[in-house]
Amino acid sequence: MSFRESDILITTAQELPGYKIVEVKGVVIGITVRSRGLGGNIAASFRSLIGGEIKEYVEMAEQARMQALERMIERAKALGANAVINVRFDSNELAQNMDEIIAYGTAVVVTKSI
Repeated sequence: MSFRESDILITTAQELPGYKIVEVKGVVIGITVRSRGLGGNIAASFRSLIGGEIKEYVEMAEQARMQALERMIERAKALGANAVINVRFDSNELAQNMDEIIAYGTAVVVTKSI
């Protein structure tokens, strides 16, 4: 899957169809750490009693992934890249209520294939 974000091409694939990689700039990483607040934990606890999706955590996870992705894109731009390939996400629990979310990939310069 590929999408265009801030004049940077982003893909989870190892190549971009229709483009040729002309330079590899290196690995780029974006990190954020999020804490689940007391209010969110209480609301989520009540929701977990009846089952189903816990919307408070879904929203927090989506926001954290987007922030990590945006930080990765900014680092790629700073290196002079116009694309990031092989993008991945990872997350780790740092403490009971804190999660680290990481977006990483390889910053490259691409040109349109002829």
